Amino acid sequence: MPLSFSEEGEQLADKSPCAELRARLKMCLLDSDCCKKEKVLPRDCLKRKDNTVPEECHKLNYTFFECKRSILDMRSRFRGRKGENYD
Repeated sequence: MPLSFSEEGEQLADKSPCAELRARLKMCLLDSDCCKKEKVLPRDCLKRKDNTVPEECHKLNYTFFECKRSILDMRSRFRGRKGENYD
């Protein structure tokens, strides 16, 4: 499922295996109250475990981690990378 942007026809420039997950995580964090209202860096928002960051962002972070880890896993040659079919 392609990531939707504000302008039509706009696509991700990064074509790496987990790029779409990274973009979704980034947009989720930037839309959170932690970044918008409190003006905290997205990385620091993820380290917090409070209500200013939605649960969806934490789930995307875990899925992104699993995707990156599966790139290094030799068994993924047969099973495919985790996170590709996350919807």
